Amino acid sequence: MTENEILDIFQKSGALLTGHFLLTSGRHSDKYFQCAKVLQYPEYTEKLCRLIADNFRNSRVDTVIAPAIGGLVVGQEVARQLNKRFIFAEREEKQLSLRRGFTIEENESVLVCEDVVTTGGSVFEIIEIVKSNNAKVAGVGFIVDRSNGKVNFSFPQFSALKMDVLSYLPEECPLCKEQMELIKPGSRKVKK
Repeated sequence: MTENEILDIFQKSGALLTGHFLLTSGRHSDKYFQCAKVLQYPEYTEKLCRLIADNFRNSRVDTVIAPAIGGLVVGQEVARQLNKRFIFAEREEKQLSLRRGFTIEENESVLVCEDVVTTGGSVFEIIEIVKSNNAKVAGVGFIVDRSNGKVNFSFPQFSALKMDVLSYLPEECPLCKEQMELIKPGSRKVKK
C-alpha cells in the first residue's frame, strides 16, 4: 500500500481529524489520528497490520505486546497474522505494567506494537517492561508515525505511514492564541 492509499483509508473512515487537539504527550496539534475509527473496519485492520507483520515476518518473534488501549487491536492482529502469542500492558497508577497473569520469559523475543507514535512514550515504557524481564525486543511496529521518523527506539522499527505532523507545547500553541476549543479525543487522561 502507498502512503496515499493509507491516508485515503484514514479519510474514508473519518479517522484523520482537524481541529485543536490535546495529545497524550501533553502537546497540542491541529491534526489527530483516531486509529480506532480505522480499526473498527476489519478489512482496514487486516491490510494495515499486514504491513507490520510482513516487515517482521523473517525476524524471530515469540510474542507480540502492546499498550492498552490504543495498541490492543494492532497488537492482536499482528500476532494473529504472525501466529504468535499476544499480551498487553495496562496503565496502573500512571505506569504501564503486565497484569492478568501475563508474563515474559527470559530471552523471549518480543515485538512491540502500537497504533500511533508521537513522542513514543508508551512504546518506551513497553520496551522497559520487556528488558526488565531479561527478554529481547524484536522490534517496534506501528501504524502511524507522527514524528516522521524522528522518534528512534534503538531497535528495528516500522510504521505503515510516516507524517511530520506539527505539535506544540501548550504555551507556544498558535491554536490556543486563537482561542480554539481544545479537544482530547484519545483514551488516556492527561493533564491540561
